[in-house]
Amino acid sequence: MLPPPATESLSRLAKPSNPFTKSITRWFGLGCIVVFVLWVAGPYVGSIGWVPAEVDYYPPLSQNTNTSQESTQVDNELIWDARKEEVREAFKHAWAGYKNRAMPNDELLAVSGGYSNKYNGWGVTLFDSLDTMWIMGLRKEFDEAVESIKDLHFRPTKPNHYAPFFETTIRYLGGILSAYALSGNEVLFRLADEMGQLLIPAFDGTESGLPAYSVHVETGTVLADAGKTTVLFSEATSCQLEFKYLSKITGKKEYYERVQAAMDVFYRANVPDGLFHENWSFKDGKPTGSHFTIGANADSGYEYMIKQWLQSGDVKAKDQYLKSMNGIINNLIYVTPNRGLMYVGDMDHGSMVHRLEHLSCYLPGVLALGAHVLPRNDPSFPDDVRELHQWAAHGLAYTCAVSYLDQKNGMGADILHMSSSGRLWINELNKWKREGRVGKPPGVTDPPAERDPGKRDYFNNFPNAYLLRPETVESIFVLWRTTGDVQWRERGYAIFKAINEHTRTEYGFSPIHGVDGSITHLDDMPSWFLAETLKYLYLLFDDVHSITSDHWVFNTEAHPLPIFEWTEAEKKAFTIP
Repeated sequence: MLPPPATESLSRLAKPSNPFTKSITRWFGLGCIVVFVLWVAGPYVGSIGWVPAEVDYYPPLSQNTNTSQESTQVDNELIWDARKEEVREAFKHAWAGYKNRAMPNDELLAVSGGYSNKYNGWGVTLFDSLDTMWIMGLRKEFDEAVESIKDLHFRPTKPNHYAPFFETTIRYLGGILSAYALSGNEVLFRLADEMGQLLIPAFDGTESGLPAYSVHVETGTVLADAGKTTVLFSEATSCQLEFKYLSKITGKKEYYERVQAAMDVFYRANVPDGLFHENWSFKDGKPTGSHFTIGANADSGYEYMIKQWLQSGDVKAKDQYLKSMNGIINNLIYVTPNRGLMYVGDMDHGSMVHRLEHLSCYLPGVLALGAHVLPRNDPSFPDDVRELHQWAAHGLAYTCAVSYLDQKNGMGADILHMSSSGRLWINELNKWKREGRVGKPPGVTDPPAERDPGKRDYFNNFPNAYLLRPETVESIFVLWRTTGDVQWRERGYAIFKAINEHTRTEYGFSPIHGVDGSITHLDDMPSWFLAETLKYLYLLFDDVHSITSDHWVFNTEAHPLPIFEWTEAEKKAFTIP
């Protein structure tokens, strides 16, 4: 279980001395005894409850949590409860706008109050929002939503309807499975299996066994993306958590076998430094091109490696995760020359592309998670490597957070073009070590926010868009849970306030152009805003025992799925090593 931000001091449980040594009368003495009992019991009041077990807890680089007075602790709890309620209210506003103006279509157009159907037309916002409702305690809304889909079947909503494999898996299937795991509702079990049957032909339609881009809803025939012969790394790999859990609950081995066979294609590739190419051939399962990124088109492929191990103990996935993370650290992480901001860029034809995508801001959360959950006695992950991953997690998460705080309107741009004078972080770190490790490690120095664009060491990609994306608050949430440093909570709240102030519309919340100037609202409300952004913010302010990493693992759309073990019978039936 992840640790709470602060534990109650045992000194509060010490028995105070009794100042009353004599009794004047029997009744006065009895009164003194009553007072004494209440006095002794007083320190225990409010402390009875969960006692933290011994856990691996890696201290934060800085800790500003003030726990010196009991009143401060109570006030802090009240503050965070109030902020959690603000996020819940924001979700209810977004859900009401969708429900009243767009349902049963896919997404709300938050400016005009209309709707769009970009993801099959089955109501993606509803499916993406179910587990958020449950986690936020919105049982009435949850029950009504499930009631509205109890008779739904995933039939065509347009002529020649092909369902995109990746988006349908992470949003629909992930959302259904998570809501089922949380609630146990049998309607959701049926829908999950039906969705699995609809999508599984994607693996049978290519020679390599990598999933095709989309599946025809009626016939099960597959379609490559506009005639392309390759599949993106993220789209071919971001199905492991969903289909393996689906296999677990249904007992159907085909779900496990198809996704594991696809994963084995990437293991066999044995790519240098653990860095996977962006594109892979449908025909032979080999990499093509020379572009390497951990951002768009690759992101969740890396994310799912440690999460496969966390979900079911897949050692091969854990080993690949460590190899890939070390390759990323040694090749793709840089620091800027003036502010010392850490960032992760791309490599194209052997040359570094100095930019940071908002989508890449998931990486610090993954690094922090891995450093927290991997056991101390694992010889493949010694303490010095664990420390390296923790530093990288902190530095990258801080850059993502401060890129919001730098802006006039408090929201981060979708792409940052970093100074081309950036230096490879591992080289700067080794230099720091040789010179005696004076001060904080490079890239982990937390420079203050900078409102002058000329002094930021980066410039925003035109048109300075914030698209309601979740990756930064996702990593802030994980950094808070794994370090207990309240500064991460404060940074997250500053981001939420900016979102609530600048993106809120009459009907919901909209992406914007103009994070550092005049704002223009875009007529959209992506389902990921309810599935991910608001969920991570809510959990950031919620009790630390809610959705912990010893019981749950989040898919890439922030849908928590249960951690489980395969039984011996399942291992034999599914041929699991």
